Amino acid sequence: MPPTNPARRQALTDAAIELLASSGVHGLTHRAVEKAADLPPGTASNYFRTREALLMAAAERIAELHHADTDRAVKQPATLVDLLTESLLTAATTLRSRYLAIFELQLEAARRPALASALAGLQDTASLVTAGHHEELGLDIPREKIPAMIALYGGALFTLVSAPPEHISRDIVQNMAEVIVYGCVQPA
Repeated sequence: MPPTNPARRQALTDAAIELLASSGVHGLTHRAVEKAADLPPGTASNYFRTREALLMAAAERIAELHHADTDRAVKQPATLVDLLTESLLTAATTLRSRYLAIFELQLEAARRPALASALAGLQDTASLVTAGHHEELGLDIPREKIPAMIALYGGALFTLVSAPPEHISRDIVQNMAEVIVYGCVQPA
């Protein structure tokens, strides 16, 4: 097999993400990815032998992009509510395709054990990355609470990404972030 070209692999996974967002998991084929990436026929199958391998590569690319975004975000001085607000708002608007794609993958994982396992591994990594970010920011959030916070974030993200874009506002997103951080009722 010829050596892999990282730029070509990235072009394929980025095209797969866009296809997942626009056409759903059933629109994701090797041929469709090649066409979207403007690469010759057979290229996608050289990098990803099976459709499942292509799905897993798209999930890994989304996680890579998300972690890079959060790494940059924690370097900016802000409160946790502000960080979550910006993250959710950007994900639901500018990066909407990326998160539509991950939700497509999560639904498909219910029928594909290998994909479910890969996504579970990515979730474990997300918990570790998030814990590291909390330490870097000096936040006193117990590690055992992080999975619940990630689940709340994911639910808020799904609500925002699946809503019509014109129904998303900074105020709505900030209210969600406040509930994730403080709960529905703040102590008196």
